Amino acid sequence: MTDYSTNEKMILVQYAIKKYENEETIIEKLKTILSEKDIQRNIDTLIGTQRVRRIGPEILQNNESHTEIPDLPDNLKSIIEQL
Repeated sequence: MTDYSTNEKMILVQYAIKKYENEETIIEKLKTILSEKDIQRNIDTLIGTQRVRRIGPEILQNNESHTEIPDLPDNLKSIIEQL
């Protein structure tokens, strides 16, 4: 596994949420690049900072009305495309 900065991990999780929304699917897809603990920690942080909101028990959604999704750095583009 590649070591990503805290910010890069959050960006990866946000873009995975944008792509899939279902929490179980997001965790499954990201497990190949991040530990489940990192994924869950970043989801919790994003919810706590209101960048992401939970809609029902399984659905996550970026809270774009509250804060915009950061630009995707070039080194993460191919990773998101492969998810």
